[in-house]
Amino acid sequence: MKQLLIISGKGGTGKTTVASAFIKLSQAKAYADCDVDAPNLHLIMNLDNPKFTDYYGMKKASIDTDKCIKCDLCRQNCRFDAINIDNIYKVNKYDCEGCGVCELVCPALAVSMVDDKAGNLMLYSKEDTVFSTAELKMGSGNSGMLVTEVKKQMKLNSSKAADLAIIDGSPGLGCPVIASISGVNLAVIVAEPSVSGISDMKRIIETANSFKTRLAVCINKYDTNMDISHDIEIYCKENNIDFIGKIPFDLNAVKAINNGYSIVDIDCAAGRAVQNIYNKSIDILYC
Repeated sequence: MKQLLIISGKGGTGKTTVASAFIKLSQAKAYADCDVDAPNLHLIMNLDNPKFTDYYGMKKASIDTDKCIKCDLCRQNCRFDAINIDNIYKVNKYDCEGCGVCELVCPALAVSMVDDKAGNLMLYSKEDTVFSTAELKMGSGNSGMLVTEVKKQMKLNSSKAADLAIIDGSPGLGCPVIASISGVNLAVIVAEPSVSGISDMKRIIETANSFKTRLAVCINKYDTNMDISHDIEIYCKENNIDFIGKIPFDLNAVKAINNGYSIVDIDCAAGRAVQNIYNKSIDILYC
């Protein structure tokens, strides 16, 4: 199964808009949303009744109040200020980083590291199509590990007919992005024609290059800053990166998304541009 990933160096570039269009155009039998901090692809795909699976990330500290002798060593040695005193010693789960120092210094063996639910994996199934995603609990870490689980869940539950997977990657440049990129055949970068947009595009290209991942770049809302759009094209040419198209700013596209449609569900300039970008992406993927 070929994996085509849609990423961006920053949030708000239109990555999910492009990903949803690719899914509709390809009629992919397997797809995933790896933006586990704020997943929203399901809003456009109109799916319901997912199967939920608990996801456990790093362990968190827990204090047995019956064993606790209130020596205060745990609180004194917690560099994250995660232990509070309110008659009894308690661990603030949002502040605890799971380092285990409190367990190490406790003379009464009252502190232990226990499993802590960090979020939910969700799997949508319809006939021979699967959609894998997840949502991380507020304040939880290890989002990169959860992204890996999202992709693994998609592959394990895909039918033999699924020869192409479209993955809506995590925004930004951190661990979940690295987990999104790992193992894919092609990463399409949706760039934004802004100062921060071109800077973050260059950084995500550098990250992807370290994995030797094949790359292609398109620009969304290219006509909002023609000069930077031109700079992006020149950068791609100079660095031998496939430049596959430009999407105009389109109010009809905004209306479509707000009404729960993909931009290729209606006839609009942005949708036609994405159709061409999709065709070029598929040509690169299978060349």
